[in-house]
Amino acid sequence: MRLMLVEDDPGLRAALARTLLRRGFEVVEHGDGRQALDAWAAEPPDILVLDLSLPGLDGLEVLAAGRRRGLLTPVLLLTARATVGDRVMGLNAGADDYLPKPFDLDELEARIRAIARRRAPAGGGQGGNSAADADPGVYQAGSLRYEKFSGAIYCRGEPMELAPRELALLQALILQPGRAVAKERLFELVFPGETEVQYEAIEVVAYRLRKKLSGTGTALMTLRGLGYLLKLEG
Repeated sequence: MRLMLVEDDPGLRAALARTLLRRGFEVVEHGDGRQALDAWAAEPPDILVLDLSLPGLDGLEVLAAGRRRGLLTPVLLLTARATVGDRVMGLNAGADDYLPKPFDLDELEARIRAIARRRAPAGGGQGGNSAADADPGVYQAGSLRYEKFSGAIYCRGEPMELAPRELALLQALILQPGRAVAKERLFELVFPGETEVQYEAIEVVAYRLRKKLSGTGTALMTLRGLGYLLKLEG
């Protein structure tokens, strides 16, 4: 599968490209939105992995321009923007899926392959999305619901107001409620690439999230020596 990876951060782009190459993908890299759009039009890849924050043209402009040109390549958006509105804009512009930063590399690969499966019946066109091959990406924990497609977490149907790091922490824990996630792993997800941040900072984020979970029917538990887990109350 041939991927076009568009990411302006050289270090992150190189790391993602190495990982995807090791996992069997052919990867073409670009760090500038305008150059990426020209390359996309000249030789469309099988999947376009597109960051929103780009020089030249931002990711939404690249996506919208590509769709106006009739380019049907499936697009997976990557972004550190945390608001639901930003995600809705991306999907309305023609994205096929949305993965908020920070993300797990296994999830990135799974989402790429899920997009490819959905598009396969039409040979790269508009493709189907049957219940058999669609990835619902919805996780429930008590009154909480996490929709991976938008990245939002809801409590009793209402979106929760969470800071980006609180959101990243809860997203990681809600994937496997009742199971401990190592503090080291959570630190990587909540503070990706932030080498100057003290390791204990994850405890501050956990403290703030714990207060916001009050009354939701779920609780953030600390397991000394193991990490944290999301526990259903009652």
